[in-house]
Amino acid sequence: MTREKGTYSVQAVIKAIDLLETLAEDGANPTVQVLANKLELSRNKVFRLLATLEEKGLVEKNEVSGSYCLGIQAFQMAQHILKSTSLIRLAHPVMEELARKLDEAIYITVMNNDEVLFLDMVDSLQQIKAVDMVGKRFPFFTNAAGKVLKSVTSIDLRGRGAKRRDIPNPLQLEKELDEIRQRGVAVDFGGLGEGICAVAVVIRDYAGKVVGALTLLAPSFRMLQDRLEQEVIPSMLQGAEELSMKFGYVKIPV
Repeated sequence: MTREKGTYSVQAVIKAIDLLETLAEDGANPTVQVLANKLELSRNKVFRLLATLEEKGLVEKNEVSGSYCLGIQAFQMAQHILKSTSLIRLAHPVMEELARKLDEAIYITVMNNDEVLFLDMVDSLQQIKAVDMVGKRFPFFTNAAGKVLKSVTSIDLRGRGAKRRDIPNPLQLEKELDEIRQRGVAVDFGGLGEGICAVAVVIRDYAGKVVGALTLLAPSFRMLQDRLEQEVIPSMLQGAEELSMKFGYVKIPV
């Protein structure tokens, strides 16, 4: 016997998830009324949902402003989900080693459609740091992580697909991706924000398939050319090779 999709869906659960997604938006600290308007629910229903989620630690209320935000339990659940995946589990020790060695923030990033997603991070001990990017998405052509991931895949940069992606200069990007493919590393200054430098290298599995990228983010003033060429890039390439080996990848000598 088959049933249509959604037969067993519970509206209260769906609305609770919608509420959590709204609270997870950047800079969102809405009041009951704002949530009610956005979710098209009554204030009473939103209040009951918030009270239940607050009881479970998924939501916290600011008693002064009356606004709401995600609670500590929501972040703990997210971390458990992330760390349960093989990519995060295998990558974290390598990320920690690189973060200690270079004293800069190291991320694991993956491609999702045409966007690069920053999954997990090991932070540096530096007082001046780049902004935390965990959970954020960016068009692939705007940053080193996206470019290094796309450099090793087939992609139409000059056809109709390029127009849909709003790529500003497909010919220039095509040349840049070819250079990144040959070098094995992507570096950009300002792609993720003014004053931010990113360095990214790909991670492969046993079949040679790209599963993600190790990405370093640091204030641009610490990424001098000598340090990039002599310390940062060699260390990132070594870390990527070590992590790829954990996935069973064996580099065939040319």
